[in-house]
Amino acid sequence: MKDLIFVDFEGLPRFGNIMIELAIVVVLGLIVIKILIAVLRRTLKKSSTDPVLYTFIINSVKVLLIIILGTMCLGILNVSMTSIIAVLGAAGAAIALALRDSLANIAGGVMIIVTKPFNQNDLIDVGEIRGRVQKIDLFITTLTTLDNKTVTIPNGIINTSVLINHSRENERRVDCRFGISYESDIAAAKSVIWNVISKDSRIHTTPEPTVAVAEHGESAVLLDVMVWCSTEEYWNVKYALEENVKLAFDEKGVNIPYNQVDVHLHNHDVE
Repeated sequence: MKDLIFVDFEGLPRFGNIMIELAIVVVLGLIVIKILIAVLRRTLKKSSTDPVLYTFIINSVKVLLIIILGTMCLGILNVSMTSIIAVLGAAGAAIALALRDSLANIAGGVMIIVTKPFNQNDLIDVGEIRGRVQKIDLFITTLTTLDNKTVTIPNGIINTSVLINHSRENERRVDCRFGISYESDIAAAKSVIWNVISKDSRIHTTPEPTVAVAEHGESAVLLDVMVWCSTEEYWNVKYALEENVKLAFDEKGVNIPYNQVDVHLHNHDVE
């Protein structure tokens, strides 16, 4: 029976020392990570870093520090790093294949940080979705649509899609098109439009507004109106132009025709 029981009492002190060392490294490592993250938070708050990237940077640094701490713990346990690297390499290949979409989202997040195609509260279009940027995480970007719906878009999709940023520039051009009848005086119609433009203080004089004949339509002469305003006033100026030009046309007797179709009737004698 004594032969079946074997206890390496000489190795116990060494094992205990390793466990104590491991516990100390883990505790101290977690404390250091907490301190470094706190310092990074304060630094980012004081810097000009876009708030939309704040969470992404914090999470990425935290993951990196935890990986470093885990590597140190394995070294204390005298785990062969060659074997670990070989196993992690094989596992990494399998995981990368299974999580290729998630990895693409992470890569997309990194590209967003590097290229900065948008900032927080920017109004952007991604495909058919339009909304204001609320935050960017490791895998997704969150938008709030104009009708107050929350939309989450994978960063990989954003990185590979055509993205339109409506808020990047300080000025935007408002384009409107108005039709007048062929019987109406073009010069008089243009004068009415110029009068409406001059009364709106939100419209910039530089670049100069444009009022010109765009084309001769099937039922109307089409006039293009292009004016510049600050980005935040874009929709207000557009709606005001559409309404005020119509009211001014009515007041001055400028006709806006309906679509017209000429119908010719042929009378055939029936024998």
